[in-house]
Amino acid sequence: MKPDVAPAIATPAEAQWVEGELVRSLIRTARTTQLVGLLLVPMFLSVLWDDASWPSLALWSFAALALAAGRYGVIRKYARSIVASNAVAHLEYFHRYRILWTLSALVWGLSTLLFFDRSSLADQFICWLILAGLAMFSINSLSSHLQTLRAYLDTLAITALAVMLWRVGIQLQFHGPFYHYWVIALLLIFWQVLRQAGLRLHITHRKNFELQYRNNQLIESLTRQTQAALDAVEIKNRFLASAAHDIRQPVHALSLYADWLGSEPELAHEITPKIVESTKAVNALFDSLFDLVRLDSGKIKLTIEPVDLEKLLHDLELQYRPLAQAKGLQFRVHVAPGSVLSDPILLRRIVGNLVSNAVKYTQSGGVLLATRATHEGRRIEIWDTGIGIAPVHQREIFREFYKVPTHGGTEDGFGLGLYIVARLSAILGHPLTLSSRMTRGTVFRLTLRPTDAQDAADRAASAVAQLVSIP
Repeated sequence: MKPDVAPAIATPAEAQWVEGELVRSLIRTARTTQLVGLLLVPMFLSVLWDDASWPSLALWSFAALALAAGRYGVIRKYARSIVASNAVAHLEYFHRYRILWTLSALVWGLSTLLFFDRSSLADQFICWLILAGLAMFSINSLSSHLQTLRAYLDTLAITALAVMLWRVGIQLQFHGPFYHYWVIALLLIFWQVLRQAGLRLHITHRKNFELQYRNNQLIESLTRQTQAALDAVEIKNRFLASAAHDIRQPVHALSLYADWLGSEPELAHEITPKIVESTKAVNALFDSLFDLVRLDSGKIKLTIEPVDLEKLLHDLELQYRPLAQAKGLQFRVHVAPGSVLSDPILLRRIVGNLVSNAVKYTQSGGVLLATRATHEGRRIEIWDTGIGIAPVHQREIFREFYKVPTHGGTEDGFGLGLYIVARLSAILGHPLTLSSRMTRGTVFRLTLRPTDAQDAADRAASAVAQLVSIP
């Protein structure tokens, strides 16, 4: 025997949506069945035309038609102003007017005053068929909303039973024909059968709408996943196009220099530095790619230990001062001695990328590399007098493969440098901030809060999990 599968727990949003759709279904059905209910009134009158008094028929007909007109007005207003609203509006509107259906059941239940034990058996039989058909018809039209259906059936049955018991017990003193008791018994049985049938149909309606809601959620989720996959493909396509373009240039230059050196070896002293520069460009591109792969795969290794800031800045000065001087730039270093807990290799990679960018995008003036002691901890600052970064680009430059379109020099990179810097600084717990003014320069500030090895590893794993998960 297969084990029962526990149904999914409905969320408040799902429950509200389902209730709203049930109301919408009821109104939609009532709109199509309203005419059938109206046709029953003249049919009922024609059967009792010769059996009941005209004033009582007129009064009952007026009440039945007035309530039918009221329901028609409610349905019409709903179609005009509520149908496009949210589930809350549907529920509030229907709860305000659903009493009309209960009153209609009361009027039809009172119709037994006109025929029960007052007309021929044939006419009584036809009237009971009309009431039975009306009750069964309500199962189809009102089962979407269980409370309304039960109120309708209970009111119709209890009113008819009250009239019959009053006739049998009060007026006839229980001396009437025996078939009266059979009719009462049949009415009780029929009432309970209709309640059970209505409950089952309501459950079917509810399960259908719950399934529809969850299917919609699944479709929406699949749509988001598909879009995420398409976005990933687009990013990789842009990456491949950018990689092919950016790697082609230095590799092509290497090929030209090699051919040139082969044909004119006496120019080796001129060609060799150019080959070295092209080789460095290729290495820099591949370094960025390898950093990106390690970050995205979660295979980055952390070694947290005290880092001597004076030695770190001195090593960076030795590496980048010649590049700055070659462009005619001043390169200044201001060191406040001290140390901080961090990963020395990753920290050097972060600061080195920032210094490299500062030198690359500065055409005149200079670059300042400094450490300061602040109330938040020690801080490394990289100042430049370059072209600056417009406010519209200051958030975007930390995105993968993003290149500021107006910056010269961006064509020889992947747009990964600052993306890698942002990822590494987040993993190490070193907040990175940026201030920049167009044509005046830029400053990056890296606050060196002490890094906890376990926290850093957790942040790295979390970053990878966010990359591989689909929203």
